[in-house]
Amino acid sequence: MRYYLFVIVVAATVTYLLTPAVRLLAVRVGAITAVRARDVHTVPTPRLGGVAMYAGIVAAVLMVSHTTFLQERVFESKSPEMVGILGGAGLVCALGVLDDVYDLDWLTKLLGQILAAGFMTSQGVLLYQLPVAGTTVASTQTLAVVTVVVMVVGMNAVNFVDGLDGLAAGVLAIGGAAFFAYVYLLVKETNPTSYADIGALVIAALVGVCLGFLPHNLSPARIFMGDSGALMLGFVFSAAAIVVTGNLDPGAVNERMSFPAVVPILLPVAVLLLPLLDMTMAVVRRVGRGRSPFHADRRHLHHRLLQLGHTERRAVAIMYVWTAVFAFGVAALVLWSTTRVLIGLGVGVVVATLLTIGPLRGRAATETTTVTTAGPTTEPTTKTEIPR
Repeated sequence: MRYYLFVIVVAATVTYLLTPAVRLLAVRVGAITAVRARDVHTVPTPRLGGVAMYAGIVAAVLMVSHTTFLQERVFESKSPEMVGILGGAGLVCALGVLDDVYDLDWLTKLLGQILAAGFMTSQGVLLYQLPVAGTTVASTQTLAVVTVVVMVVGMNAVNFVDGLDGLAAGVLAIGGAAFFAYVYLLVKETNPTSYADIGALVIAALVGVCLGFLPHNLSPARIFMGDSGALMLGFVFSAAAIVVTGNLDPGAVNERMSFPAVVPILLPVAVLLLPLLDMTMAVVRRVGRGRSPFHADRRHLHHRLLQLGHTERRAVAIMYVWTAVFAFGVAALVLWSTTRVLIGLGVGVVVATLLTIGPLRGRAATETTTVTTAGPTTEPTTKTEIPR
């Protein structure tokens, strides 16, 4: 465990220290997010934060690459996979940098994402199981196509949710922590002689860079991660989920842990549940109106929380709560029975729902008081404005 904690600390430290320099670079090259009608921030803000985050991941991996704990299992026998993940993430980060500076069209970005995912699959990182009863895909060509699709969906899901200060980084830090615990405990069960695992290593680095970036990105943000960060984080998270499917042996676990081991892709889906839901709703909404699925609007989940009356920080906190409920709820399958997990998950959903609809209850009480004291003919003279 201490090696993984070291990875988190190194990734966080490098990202935190490099982010101010990247911010200056963003200002110099004109990578600035202007204030648009759909945005929540009120002043133009530099982006390119993904550059510091990618550097943090690479630095952390290199720092532990020669340790006896990880070298034989991860960096010798599995070196092509690590090259595929870091190389593909680098390609996506570079693509995001170009978009942050020059605002690329959606087709160019999509082709770049496919290219990066394709490079990763060429290094042997393939989705061996689908999240439906541990279904195994036999054909290598089918494996590659499914893997690329999953990677593109994961990248864009994170990009879609990156709309409020600290939202994407916080969601992935929380979900990544749950995913790391999930993978680490399964690895301990399936490989009692060695806890080294490439999936656990990658997700630990991702958690670290998110923690290191958050102090600069929390409201009011001094820098945004931009597409260079959102796409790269989505790539790394999806890659970690995929590589886990090939490294765990479901037959080596006890009966209680058999379900989470057979479907190791389940937790990443739970972590990205809100981003995936947001992306699905956006695509259906936009296509239904005859627009491109990449056409931006102000109807994302975080925008709806603002419309309910939440402040920006409270909306972000609520998204954190929902992520924690589902991510740690599924991760708990490794430790407890399905019945206990479902009970805990139900309690968490109730609490998160009450937090989400809190302003509605307050608004109803206010409206009742207004009618009682002012009479039915009095009309309210003010309205709640969405923070911008």
